[in-house]
Formats: sequence, structure tokens, C-alpha cells
Amino acid sequence: MSVAMLSLIAGLSAVYLHLYKLGRIGPLSCSSGGCERAMFSRWGWFFGFDVATIGMLGYALLLATSLISLRPRWQDSSGPVNATLFLALSGFVFTLRLKIAEFVILRTFCPWCAISAICITVITLLAFFDWRTLPPRGPAGPISSRRSV
Repeated sequence: MSVAMLSLIAGLSAVYLHLYKLGRIGPLSCSSGGCERAMFSRWGWFFGFDVATIGMLGYALLLATSLISLRPRWQDSSGPVNATLFLALSGFVFTLRLKIAEFVILRTFCPWCAISAICITVITLLAFFDWRTLPPRGPAGPISSRRSV
């Protein structure tokens, strides 16, 4: 449930940044002034896609996999947990790349991007700990049931 909540928070932040970048909302609420510099730099795009759009999609997938893993039918299945961990690790590496560019190359700070960075870091840790609680699988299947984070 924590992964779902953090995915929702970070996803809404990504929606806000994407709508601003499209010009659909008014002025950006950014106390540092670094938001626009980061968003409209070459680091605000990845293979021609807006990084906020990538964030929206990634957090939507994380939200979906985390909610699926909470359903009784999937509680003892490793599929949703593995998918959540894969998405979280991918998002963490992607965000790490962006934060390094933001701090080192652009020498700026975007608090909205920081929300995403904090959320994906915590999501990755929670997904890893959830993955570690999966029961060992043998020929007969799981030995015991796991508890969801």
C-alpha cells in the first residue's frame, strides 16, 4: 500500500510538470527557479519524450503492479512483486541519471523533481524488501505465504 501511495504522489507531480510543459496550466510553483531550467534543458527529454511523461507512465505502472500485488489472488505470487521491483529499479536508475545532470551539469535544483527522487528511492527500497520476503520456490511451489509491505 505504501508503494501505491508514493506512486500516486510522484505520478501527480509528474502530471503537474507535464501539463506545465505543455502550457496547459499557469505559472509553475517553484521556489528555487531551477524547475524551468531543468525541464527545458536537453535533460528534460529522453529519446524525444518528455521525462515527465515517462514519469507519469512509470508511476502509473508502479501503482498498478503494487495494487495487483495486494489482491488476495496474487498475495502468494511472485509476478507482481518482481514486476514492481523491476519498474522501481528502472525508475531509480533513470532518476539518478536525471538528478546527477540536474546537480552536476545544470547546477540547479527542482523541488518537484526532488519529490520524484525521494518517492522512487523509497519505492525501490520497499519493493526490494517485499521481494526479499518472497518464499523460496521449490518443485512444489512456495513453502509459506509472504506478508505484503
